[in-house]
Amino acid sequence: MGYVIGVDVGGTFTDAVLDDDAGTIFAAKAPSTPPDYSQGVLDVLDALAAQLGMPIEEMLAKTHHIAHGTTSSLNALVTGNVPPVGFLTTKGHRDSIYIMNVEGRYLGRSPAELQNVLGQAKSHGLVPKKHALEITERLDRDGKVVVALDEDAARDAIKTLLADGLRAIAVSLLWSFRNPAHEQRIRELVHEIDPTVFVSLSSEVSPRIREFARNATTIMSTQIGPGLRDYLGNLESKLRDRKLAGPLLVMQSNGGAVAAAEAPRNAISTVGSVLTGGVVGAVSLGKQLGHKNIIATDVGGTTFLVGLVVDGEPVRASSTIINHHPINVPTLKVHAIGSGGGAIAWLDAGGNLQVGPHSAQAVPGPACYGQGGVEPTNADANLVLGILPERGLLGGRKPLDKALAREAIRTKIAEPLDLSVEDAAAAIYAVQNAQTGDLLRKTVVEAGHDPREFVLYAFGGAGPAHCAAYAAEVGVREVIVPLGQVASAFSAYGLAASNIVLAAEMSDPAPMPMDPLRAERNFDRLESQVREQLDRQGLNYSSVEIEREIDMRFAMQLAEVATPIPGGTLDSGAIALASDLFEERYAELYGAGSGFREAGIQAITFRVRATGVLPFSPALPDLKSADSPDARSARIGSRKVCLDGKRGYVDTDVYDYSLLRAGHVLAGPAIVEVPTTTVVVPHDTTGTVDRLGNLNIVAK
Repeated sequence: MGYVIGVDVGGTFTDAVLDDDAGTIFAAKAPSTPPDYSQGVLDVLDALAAQLGMPIEEMLAKTHHIAHGTTSSLNALVTGNVPPVGFLTTKGHRDSIYIMNVEGRYLGRSPAELQNVLGQAKSHGLVPKKHALEITERLDRDGKVVVALDEDAARDAIKTLLADGLRAIAVSLLWSFRNPAHEQRIRELVHEIDPTVFVSLSSEVSPRIREFARNATTIMSTQIGPGLRDYLGNLESKLRDRKLAGPLLVMQSNGGAVAAAEAPRNAISTVGSVLTGGVVGAVSLGKQLGHKNIIATDVGGTTFLVGLVVDGEPVRASSTIINHHPINVPTLKVHAIGSGGGAIAWLDAGGNLQVGPHSAQAVPGPACYGQGGVEPTNADANLVLGILPERGLLGGRKPLDKALAREAIRTKIAEPLDLSVEDAAAAIYAVQNAQTGDLLRKTVVEAGHDPREFVLYAFGGAGPAHCAAYAAEVGVREVIVPLGQVASAFSAYGLAASNIVLAAEMSDPAPMPMDPLRAERNFDRLESQVREQLDRQGLNYSSVEIEREIDMRFAMQLAEVATPIPGGTLDSGAIALASDLFEERYAELYGAGSGFREAGIQAITFRVRATGVLPFSPALPDLKSADSPDARSARIGSRKVCLDGKRGYVDTDVYDYSLLRAGHVLAGPAIVEVPTTTVVVPHDTTGTVDRLGNLNIVAK
């Protein structure tokens, strides 16, 4: 018997899913353990081993691989908790990272911030100016050497940075994406002086045109690379000590994994890795259920995440934004707000009720955890409303204190608003559902999609308690709560279901229609790179899939659209079809008639994505069928629950998920208790258990 394990390290809980060769799935949850998140990983693996009835060493010795998603990279960048790094760039171009182009005034800012023109200010530079040094060298736009690299001056600059105690250096030279020779030589010079210094090259991390974004991406990758290397090295060492047989893989933001030893080389690719696990899981489950258009929603302890699957494929982006800086990293497009189960409810200066973005996190946690937290959270409100069981979470292993929840809501929300504790809790629940519905609307409707054409998947510890309400906010009629053993750990299930995905890209701007041979040479070079990277992972693949695309734009515009390119030999016909497809995609994104071919079309960045399909991938097993739709055999009692402030508290049937069978039908209002989550089936809806054990909630 062999196992595949996915581990999702969140800000509040660490989740794990294990799938064995027989198709049986187990899930476990343990509190996250900042700052040493590796302990939480070991704790949740211990919990899995306990379910299997064996020591952790025996379980890990039979494990094909572990796929690990971590928030550590993203959290470090967002909070600025990164070590100082040095920056080397072409003489005369140091200030690019401080000028930030026009982008520094609008990237990542809310509409209110954009309207406050007088209050706008560019962010501080990613590195202090004393650590940003210039190197004498110059290439032209074709990659030809105009000014040779001054190696003596480069050595002096390197020694200056090292003398200040820096242990990591980012190198980003002008036009290096056309010719990396000078960057590669600088790395050699650094390692001649001190081979232990961490070095990132823009020609490897972000070989794209546009200087500011390339510089920012390389610097940020350098900031998190050493920490990621140390964390993964420490974790892998602990796992090897516990007899882990297979490789440790790390999820990337592009929706695929990479070997832990390879991840620090391009550390920026792991930013947001934990956010993509749920989307990958939704794709996997969607194939089993026949769903091609899916809204994947994850309400964890800290955040609410939304990703889209359209026509069976996750929606991707070629870049993202962190702290107002553009980051060149292919990613699954996931939207997030701080509105998880631990999101803190508070009153603004005008006395308006707000929920999030700040979270009680794992420590001290919501007030009801009894760990010293005094701020009211979504979890506290759900306990007061009767949604959460008073005996606690994790089957009672995580006790909850209703008196502490009531006290936090009373002092912080109810008394200032002259409300009862119950009404204040109902208001918190309503605000949570409204703001999560707003993010759904932004993600789906503003992308040009009709929510009525989608099925919504809801997971995470708090997702099943709110999903029917926020789905109704945007008109989605069908909600799937993936249960079995994966309801609250679905992102970990997605990690376990992930494959190895590697991407290589290069900018080579050219007007369309371009020379097919030029395009073919670019793709051949990139395909060679990704195949070499696949070989370095040290894994066996059941198959390898290669995809090609070009980021294209209309001339004199900045909006680039990734356009698929067919495999095989390219000719003038294939290039012409690529231009047509670009126009179609542009119209889908920006509206019919918005394009203007007469202005000309340009190919900018060429990209190859390789997927190494792993031979072991989990799938939810079939559930035993019920004799009839009547679910009374799974009913374990009732309690007063308030799901609607106008209706108030209503006697609500409570069901034990472990007693439900495929075909059982629940009439709302109803509560389904699972050890790791609680599902709400609201008024005027029905919940049907499908063949895989998922709960399908549909409005009447």
